[in-house]
Amino acid sequence: MHYGALQSGEKTTLWLERQVEAYADQERRLDVAHAMFDMRFGEAAPENATVGDLRRLEGNRMQRLYRRFATKYHLKPFKRNYDPDAWGDQDPVNRAYGAANAALYGVVHSVLAHLGCSAALGFVHHGKQHSFVYDIADLYKAETTIPLAFSLHASVNPERDARHQLRTQYRLYRMIPKMVRDVQFLLAPEEELDDIEEAPATWRVVNLWDPEQGSVSGGVNYGDPENGGE
Repeated sequence: MHYGALQSGEKTTLWLERQVEAYADQERRLDVAHAMFDMRFGEAAPENATVGDLRRLEGNRMQRLYRRFATKYHLKPFKRNYDPDAWGDQDPVNRAYGAANAALYGVVHSVLAHLGCSAALGFVHHGKQHSFVYDIADLYKAETTIPLAFSLHASVNPERDARHQLRTQYRLYRMIPKMVRDVQFLLAPEEELDDIEEAPATWRVVNLWDPEQGSVSGGVNYGDPENGGE
């Protein structure tokens, strides 16, 4: 689980700026949603697909995925059910899936905090403080939490077993470098990531925003010395 994070004063806003730029531009936001679909399912959505089209395509693929695993384990057709008020009454697959997703969300949230991104500004999900967490976590569910949850259909304690197997079998923490690179690619797909890595904190200083020049050095007096700095 991710309980909180304190951002170092030495950390740049590089990836937060990339995120906000893409989020605020409707065309770029749709491009990110398309890229997420591609990452998630290993195929590109139709070029002219709207956000609504992506939702329908995603829903169809998830239903097929659930059916495949239900067939594999000889289970009745699976229906995702998340009801915190009746948690103990749900079947083991749903309980394992919920617990595994909670662990996945925690790791993803930590990655976003490390990069300095906003967990709230999602590209597919919207309106919650963890919208971007849900966006990124969805990229990995088909290979982690979904097969794991179905494999625990007969577990007596599916929540505990899900958390344990995410650590031991799926090596969730070893996925962190991939998550970092995936987020960076989504937010800056046309840039060479090695060229925009953050500079060492020992010489990093705050810059000033300029609408024409982009970013100019801070700690500099830009006043006109001939006019007494006025």
